[in-house]
Amino acid sequence: MREEGGFSAGSMLLSFMLGGIVGAAVALLLAPQSGRETRQRIRDFTDDVKDRAKEYAGGMRDKVTSSFERGKEFLEEKKSAITKAVEAGKEAYEKEKEKLSAE
Repeated sequence: MREEGGFSAGSMLLSFMLGGIVGAAVALLLAPQSGRETRQRIRDFTDDVKDRAKEYAGGMRDKVTSSFERGKEFLEEKKSAITKAVEAGKEAYEKEKEKLSAE
């Protein structure tokens, strides 16, 4: 799924999120507060980012697992169809072979 500019939606979202994280970190560091307050805000911010990253990774893992399962089901369906086609071909071959040997 590529956009006109050559970037996928996922890379655009990741770039946006990273830009927000960098901007928030710079704002925290440049804010007129005491060192203790700034360190606490940075700690809270990093904990929040870590939690969001875990949620995002969990969501991606679920999507990948779901896609993998759908692919497995698709493969099994096609494998079954091919097996049936091969069996039908074998049966047709045997019938034709019997017809020719009967003549």
